[in-house]
Amino acid sequence: MTLSISAPQSFIFSKSMPISLSKNQIVSLSKEDPYLQKIICGLGWDLGKKSGKAQLYDLDSYLICLNSSGKLSDRKNIIYFNNLVHSSGAIVHQGDNITGIGDGDDEIITVDLTKLPPEIARFVFIINIYRCIPRQQDFSQIENAFVRLVNLNDDRELARYNLSGQTYQGMTGMVLAEIYRQDNEWVMEAIGKGFKANELDEIIERLNYKENSLFF
Repeated sequence: MTLSISAPQSFIFSKSMPISLSKNQIVSLSKEDPYLQKIICGLGWDLGKKSGKAQLYDLDSYLICLNSSGKLSDRKNIIYFNNLVHSSGAIVHQGDNITGIGDGDDEIITVDLTKLPPEIARFVFIINIYRCIPRQQDFSQIENAFVRLVNLNDDRELARYNLSGQTYQGMTGMVLAEIYRQDNEWVMEAIGKGFKANELDEIIERLNYKENSLFF
């Protein structure tokens, strides 16, 4: 997958505090810890004050594994509430949170980088609003969405990307970030791209479109 990004900034971690990323910024995971093996991806969100508390907002998180061409080769490479564990055992989704209520991570995905099959060159973190079309919901009604990475070996937060809901009015899904191999290193890039899709099949269709329209 080739992303149209103008001169993205690269970062190396400080040992004392995590990196707070902005859209299109890149951080090297391997330079921070050459022995990095297992990471936790925490995703979170809150319901906006104007969204209507009587209405259910169910956000689903997906980790989508792509090959070196940026394509999804098999549906089993999508880890989500209906496929919690990758066939390699390298990726585990901890389950679906249907409310987003409470502090901290709403959904958690763990990744063992050492067990990833070589054909997986990158993986993308996506959240989408379940049944967004019939419920007339979009991300302008969601606040404090974020994705963060934690080193599972020492429970240290490595990087975080915070998003503002009002920026994504009319969008029903969001590409939060991706992690990919680059020159034998693992790199995280903050994407922050909103899109419109009612369900997983629509996301898959756009991912495999020849121009990768999900990212533009």
